[in-house]
Amino acid sequence: MRLTSRLKELIRSPEILVMPGAYDPISAKLIERAGFDSIQCTGSGISAAYLGRPDYSMLSMNDMLCATRNIVENVGIPVMADGDTGFGNAVNTYYTVQAFERAGAAGINIEDQVSPKRCGHLEGKQIIGFDEAVTKIRAACDARNDRDFVINARTDALAVAGMDEVVRRGNAFLEVGATMVMVEGVSSTEEIEAVVKGINGPVGINIVEGGKTKFDLTFSDLQALGVARVSLPGTLVRAALFAMQEALSRIKRDGSVRGLSDMILPFALGIPAIMGMKEVSELEKRYSGGEG
Repeated sequence: MRLTSRLKELIRSPEILVMPGAYDPISAKLIERAGFDSIQCTGSGISAAYLGRPDYSMLSMNDMLCATRNIVENVGIPVMADGDTGFGNAVNTYYTVQAFERAGAAGINIEDQVSPKRCGHLEGKQIIGFDEAVTKIRAACDARNDRDFVINARTDALAVAGMDEVVRRGNAFLEVGATMVMVEGVSSTEEIEAVVKGINGPVGINIVEGGKTKFDLTFSDLQALGVARVSLPGTLVRAALFAMQEALSRIKRDGSVRGLSDMILPFALGIPAIMGMKEVSELEKRYSGGEG
């Protein structure tokens, strides 16, 4: 089965699809090794890892394309790309979708914020007009060569224009061909129930710890509410930052690395194993000594 078809199947399955956010190939490999079925590229995480800057449309389309391709090439499960606002107008969105499909992504997020966009859990967001938003999603859907390539139409309208506009946009996105609607910034069980009831197709949300995510629901709870997919865009990058801060603090305090045994992988199980050093060693053996 093609990875695009697999991702579409996972979204339409009765079981909720949980997609941790990867910001580089290492985090992507760990997601796959942990047994998750698919990966979400996190725009905020990639911006932080590549530029050391916030999620504020500072990455170009080619920057994001390169980061996504590196992730895709290192795993065997479907990867959802982050297409930001389409990196321009509807025409830019069209070419953006084609580029990410060629790069091997199984789907892409396209959102309706004004550029420069910002993290959906921050204040000060603005959204483009209804007609422009729908036209962008129509362009994204028209651009697909593989009809199973997932178009995840994201709306940030909840914080800006309210629930009625979320439902209006979500259904319009589905009508022009979107696979799923992602509603950004839901903050209560009641809001989740409203979007699932009002939108006539698969609904996705994300969980940002400490952001607008005020509910304390398990994935099973979200599945029971009818959510098709949940992404965890910042969990891994924030966990990594915490671990690095803690390690550096201990090194500075202790004047050695002897106190890190409880928080770092043994060398043999760390980067060489995760990054595939065994395969490299096997290739070295195959091509050494002039084997023919």
